[in-house]
Amino acid sequence: MISKKVEETINKQINAELWSAYLYLSMSAYYASIGLSGFANWMRVQWQEEVAHSLKFFDYLIERGGNPILAQIADVPKKWDNPLQAFEEVQKHEQHVTALINNLMDVAIEEKDHATKSMLQWFVDEQVEEEANAQAIVDNLRLVGGKGDGLLLLDRELKLRVFVDPTTSAKP
Repeated sequence: MISKKVEETINKQINAELWSAYLYLSMSAYYASIGLSGFANWMRVQWQEEVAHSLKFFDYLIERGGNPILAQIADVPKKWDNPLQAFEEVQKHEQHVTALINNLMDVAIEEKDHATKSMLQWFVDEQVEEEANAQAIVDNLRLVGGKGDGLLLLDRELKLRVFVDPTTSAKP
């Protein structure tokens, strides 16, 4: 059985993951509207990942005898000044999610919930990858000045990303 404190914190994380999914789908629409279909694709795949993350938490709560509670999703931004600004927001958002996951881990440690600590380690590792991916794209956008041929080449590269449910594969 899971403690109420851990259950409440995981429920907040489910909402945060779904908000992240909405954010990335909104960004996908933004990139599509300015003709960057590769960036739109990257964000759509990210949307799918965030939904998978929320379901991993959702299923975990059920497995531990908890009750997932789906709260209202707050509005997400809909416009950005340029492609670089949008990805800088991705980078900041992933840092925020890392802080949320770390807080969740702190609660699990405080509650001496070893099963939740074990499950959360996957998310700790995942956030390292999420932040690194966002940083690499921000760095590339800055390198090309966020426009021109470099932007189009990066757009082509991002079009190649495909969704692979990260929650079903084991991480080392």
